[in-house]
Amino acid sequence: MNIKSKLVIFLFSFGILTSCEKEETPTERNPNLPENVIDENEEPVDDAIEVESFVYNGLNEIYLYKEDVPELADNYFSSSTEKTEFLVDASSPESLFDDLTADFDRFSFITDDYNELEERFEGMSGATGIRYGIGQISNSDFVFGFIRYVLPGTSADEAGLARGTVFTEIDGQQLTSSNFMELIGQDSFSINIAYVQDNQIIVTDQVVNLTDDTYTENPVYIAKTLNIDGRKIGYLMYNSFTASFDDDLNAAFAEFRANGVTDLVVDLRYNGGGSVESAVDLASMITGQFEGEIFMKEQWNDKYQTYYEAQNPEALLNRFDGNVRSGSSINSLNLSEVYVLTSRSSASASELIINGLDPYITVNQIGDRTVGKFQASVTLYDSDDYTREGASENHTYAMQPLVFKSINVDGNSDYINGLQPDIEYIEDLNNLGVLGEPSEPLLEVAINSILGRSSISKSRVNRMEIELLGESGMNKADFQKMYIDRIPAVIQ
Repeated sequence: MNIKSKLVIFLFSFGILTSCEKEETPTERNPNLPENVIDENEEPVDDAIEVESFVYNGLNEIYLYKEDVPELADNYFSSSTEKTEFLVDASSPESLFDDLTADFDRFSFITDDYNELEERFEGMSGATGIRYGIGQISNSDFVFGFIRYVLPGTSADEAGLARGTVFTEIDGQQLTSSNFMELIGQDSFSINIAYVQDNQIIVTDQVVNLTDDTYTENPVYIAKTLNIDGRKIGYLMYNSFTASFDDDLNAAFAEFRANGVTDLVVDLRYNGGGSVESAVDLASMITGQFEGEIFMKEQWNDKYQTYYEAQNPEALLNRFDGNVRSGSSINSLNLSEVYVLTSRSSASASELIINGLDPYITVNQIGDRTVGKFQASVTLYDSDDYTREGASENHTYAMQPLVFKSINVDGNSDYINGLQPDIEYIEDLNNLGVLGEPSEPLLEVAINSILGRSSISKSRVNRMEIELLGESGMNKADFQKMYIDRIPAVIQ
């Protein structure tokens, strides 16, 4: 699947959209147009620019930053022929999409295979089983990979790989800043095994073969209750806001309630985002006492914002709720304080949790600053109303432009530099620890904060300084995305 995005590198049932108005067609055909391109009021439809027309019309309709792209103005073209010439000049749908999205937009993208895209949105993908980071040692050219966690039941799990394992080669080739994306993007590959000790990477002669198998990842990676000094501390490691696993998330909170959890640590350090509705549900599970109150407000482009404010202002509001999408009642903890673990991989819906809860309860953010993504996107298909039903059978292009930005009830948004932690702690490759164990350094910082203990001085000692070059999923369509599942229809 080829993806064109502003980043190097869900699923949305869209209501009825208003179509771009037809422009007056000139009486004479432009002789500069190819023979197989016909003005829009003539027959047949111009198949040669079918995808380009879809790209233009979809962005013209609903793109959040439409006003920042002059070519998307409704009166930009003086005639349909001028518009057609513009689309014909595009070298590809991808290049057109890039030209029609704002320079500062890091997150909108286009794909030529929406079938694979849909599988990703459901949590399905090929998986060698490692969730990794790619690092470069500061002030050097040395590049290496390190495993953050391993997916159960995968080839990596069967090979005995674990968090903290390091690799410097893929298929016998030394990783570099220019080749790592191609090498690790393969379906199957081998890695050499190394480890970090006293700021040194020690390479062994062991090699492990990893195979790419179809896999559906449950984002509820760890949910456990820790009994420490008479306190019952819930720990949730949640790695993606995947809509199809909301019931699993709710079940974890049912267990927390049954165990009498009074303090909660939500680990979003590797969570790049996902469904807005799942984020609202998680916020409602953490709390419960604010049902019906505004969790998040939406700001669309001028056309949609004006319509909603006049005709259906409730459509712009996301409220704390009492049920997950399956209809089951939410298991709420009614907490007035929560601890959230973050890193520079925490994005979109993960940031929405922090920003949306902040006006209501004490949110203690621990770790590193987040990515800085406060916008939601939507999948558009080439159909009359941009939904999946009726999509063109001539191609499988889809695009996912940003469509609104999120604003909390106090009006906070636009955190382009990320959300800054209250307690800073950056993971140390010398001591990553075991996820979910009280001794795991980042969780330990949270536990010490809950119990009023002093900590964190050790995070400043003997740290291996690295630059993060990339991470798992960076070339996938759902990387650092926040999406909506439904939207009220625009009444024509």
